[in-house]
Order: sequence, then C-alpha cells, then structure tokens
Amino acid sequence: QVQLVESGGGLVQAGGSLRLSCAASGGVFSKSAMAWYRQAPGKQREFVATITSLGSTNYADSVKGRFTISRDNAKNTVYLQMNSLKPEDTAVYYCNFRSTYWGKGTLVTVSS
Repeated sequence: QVQLVESGGGLVQAGGSLRLSCAASGGVFSKSAMAWYRQAPGKQREFVATITSLGSTNYADSVKGRFTISRDNAKNTVYLQMNSLKPEDTAVYYCNFRSTYWGKGTLVTVSS
C-alpha cells in the first residue's frame, strides 16, 4: 500500500512563503520520482515541479525562480518551498509518487 500525506498548506498573504511537505510510505521512495501538482478552482490539474531519484528537478514556467522542490530520502519526504507567493498560486496542491499515486492534497490560499 502506498500512502502520501501532504501538509503545510494554509492562508498566506501575497509575497509570503510556505513550505509544503509530503510524507510517503509503502514504496521505494529513494528510487522513485516525486512531483507536485496543483488544481485551482475551476481549472484542470497542472504540473508544478518534479524531482527524480537522482535529484534532477524541473519546474513549470509559472513557478520558476519562486518554488524549490527537494527531497529527504532518510525521511521519505518531498518538499515544496514556495516563495513570493501570488494570488494565482491559490490551489489545492497534490503530491505525486511514481507518476501514479496521489495524496489527498493540501489547500494553499494566497490573499491580496
């Protein structure tokens, strides 16, 4: 069984920061790619960032320079550091494991 538990979402003012965490269990975390996606109200789910088992990263153009994805294999956890947040970043953020499994999401609301 694979379980992903996101945390760290909340309400923040524009320009502020949040750090999301996703704790994984039931899989070989250290050999798996991890990713973050988000879904804003009325929109389709979109890619945010990914990190491979070797540590290579990729970001959506909309978050480059502001968000950083990282992982701690000892803790089976992937993080998303979000800086300079904008109202358009408001969404439910989902953790993705092996391009197949999803967490339940954590809500990020950025106020102006």
